[in-house]
Amino acid sequence: MIFAAALPTFAKWVGIELSAEKGNQFLVPAGFAHGFVTLEPDTEVLYKVSDVYSPDHDRAVRFDDPEIAIDWPVNIDRLVISVKDRNAPLLANATVFEGTA
Repeated sequence: MIFAAALPTFAKWVGIELSAEKGNQFLVPAGFAHGFVTLEPDTEVLYKVSDVYSPDHDRAVRFDDPEIAIDWPVNIDRLVISVKDRNAPLLANATVFEGTA
């Protein structure tokens, strides 16, 4: 096992716009961080998971961490963000999963 920080994709991000009109989907591999922002009011976000929710495996990273530098397509000062996500640690202080090369 190696620490996730050693993987070449660690702390990198990709953004894609999903819509009902496009009918597109996006696969987030197990162990990868993910986040989303809705661009339209009254949007429903549906996603599938590989197993039941496990609080012991739940992790979080700040959505606005400067190390990751996500270019969100909205004014982040106007976002409605959960307390959990607003209080998430920066990547440097976050607990990360281990992965395999």
